[in-house]
Amino acid sequence: MSAGPLPTYRIAVIAGDGVGPEVVGAARRVLEAAATAHNFGLEWLEITAGGVGIDTYGVAIRADDIDAAAATDAILLGAVGGPRWDDPNAAVRPEQALFALRGGLELFANLRPVSIHPALVPSSPLRPVLLDGVDLLIVRELTSGLYFGRPSEERATADGRVAIDTLWYTEAEIRRVVRLAFDLARGRRGKLTSVDKANVLATSRLWRKVVEEERGSFPEVEVGHQLVDSCAMLLVKQPAAFDVLVTENLFGDILSDEASVLAGSLGMLPSASLGERRTAHGRFGLYEPIHGSAPDIAGRDLANPLGTILSAAMLLRWSLGQEAAARAIEAAVGAALDDGYRTRDLVPAATDAGGLRVVGTAGMTDAVIERLGQRPGQVDSGGAGDDDTVASMIAANTLLGLP
Repeated sequence: MSAGPLPTYRIAVIAGDGVGPEVVGAARRVLEAAATAHNFGLEWLEITAGGVGIDTYGVAIRADDIDAAAATDAILLGAVGGPRWDDPNAAVRPEQALFALRGGLELFANLRPVSIHPALVPSSPLRPVLLDGVDLLIVRELTSGLYFGRPSEERATADGRVAIDTLWYTEAEIRRVVRLAFDLARGRRGKLTSVDKANVLATSRLWRKVVEEERGSFPEVEVGHQLVDSCAMLLVKQPAAFDVLVTENLFGDILSDEASVLAGSLGMLPSASLGERRTAHGRFGLYEPIHGSAPDIAGRDLANPLGTILSAAMLLRWSLGQEAAARAIEAAVGAALDDGYRTRDLVPAATDAGGLRVVGTAGMTDAVIERLGQRPGQVDSGGAGDDDTVASMIAANTLLGLP
């Protein structure tokens, strides 16, 4: 009796700019290795977006490509932007691709887990005693706030130029991301910190009211409110005190980059952008490392691919329902670090690299694939070659039970 056909999943791939093609190529190689080991298939839909989208089509992303991405099971994204497209007067910018994807696909929550692999404690600028027990999750609202408010423009007045950005939130936008954060906290250590600026901003006062209204539905979750400026201080003074943090768009963008220093490098943090829509396999989402396009190291085999690889593990877990494969990738990343493999960003300047295996993007990707039980030369790179770049985070992913 022959076995049935292997399950096959469709993934939209947006390599983007700078190191994006390198890190996405790395993650594709690892995903293909995991698919071989765990008996499922992958089909890839390549989409041109970001700065390269502007160069090719005149827009950061085409509407048809957003529709095509929506028809897949998940999206894997590298990074967009770079100095070539940084003209402040430009009407079209690479980042518009991100806003279009988040808004068009209703991906309202960005999840950024932060934990510290023991082998990387020396890579963090914080004292080791402060890193003990760090395991936190930042839940950032993604489709409203200052980045999406209108008007947002520069104006000429009799007294000179002025600029205006509008900070806007509706009750419904706040409530849906707050409820998700409560659900996640309930599945972790039961502690939720809501971050705002309620002493100054009307939107933050509404945010705090909604959190208080929702807490009655989650009596098992301990709730605290923290002003964003004091939260920024506590993230480096007492990071282990946090479990789940939920906050608005701008605050979450800043705090999650700050939290990256805990893990030793911006290149170690993955993320998932999720909405409410479910596919036949799981929750539809967009997965990407939190780092930027790093154009200064693009094409030089210097980027850390681990953030993108760990984002791919999150994709397997939440969008494809492939928990065993996700855990295998996270374990392989941990094993590579335990065995001394480091990209240059993970080697502190004042630290002797003796005993460490300092490798490039391709070398780190090979190390992960080998620990998945595959031979790197046998794994298809998906057309991206072995030039794979930047970013990562460690297996806090396994602790995030998504409802």
